[in-house]
Amino acid sequence: MTDRYQDINARTVDRWAQEGWEWAVPISRDAYARAKAGAWQMVLTPNKPVPKAWFPPLAGCRVLGLASGGAQQMPIFAALGAVCTVLDYSEKQLESERMVAAREGYDISIVRHDMTKPLPFADEAFDLIFHPVSNCYIEEVRPLWQECCRVLRPGGILLAGMDVGYNYLFDDAETTLTYRLPYNPLKDTALMAKAQANDEGVQFSHTLEEQLGGQLEAGFQLTHLYEDTNGEGRLKEYGVPSFVATRAIKA
Repeated sequence: MTDRYQDINARTVDRWAQEGWEWAVPISRDAYARAKAGAWQMVLTPNKPVPKAWFPPLAGCRVLGLASGGAQQMPIFAALGAVCTVLDYSEKQLESERMVAAREGYDISIVRHDMTKPLPFADEAFDLIFHPVSNCYIEEVRPLWQECCRVLRPGGILLAGMDVGYNYLFDDAETTLTYRLPYNPLKDTALMAKAQANDEGVQFSHTLEEQLGGQLEAGFQLTHLYEDTNGEGRLKEYGVPSFVATRAIKA
């Protein structure tokens, strides 16, 4: 039987984590201590920190880290007094969450779940959802925004980082326009072969219509956004805004 792309992606991220992927390196003891002392920052996209004004008061805040495993953001939320839940489909990313929580002595609810399925939480269960760039690993994003709206209380905040598609246009050297959008390996055998050869999982481009429009359709009000570049490479050198981060409130 053919593997579901979601399971391929979970195994791929597990492998990347074992190989030292930058988004799978847990925060250090010192970083956790600094967060408890009030010195902290988080990212939704590769470079720019999320403005602190985007966050609600975090003491007692019910936070869902959506596809946010790896123990980079959730320990900071815990250090600031939030009531934390993390959902991810990668076992290795969740192992890091368990390790840091045990090391620092805080409680966190850890849930392994495929975010293409309905989220396993009650309506209005959270005050804040923190969703770093990861919806590039799912084919359809609108159903996820609907679920985010459902599990947030009225007035709850969605912070999300998103790839806008430019990364899928170019060759590996980022010098030549090579691929067409939308980028979907499930509908193109050549793209799937490339994904397997390059060990890049199964990734998908998404339009702003899907991502920003989808949030609005789900019942969110967009309050802020900023753009960001890749962390390295030619597109970064040319200042191409490959990512967008948004702050939206459940109406």
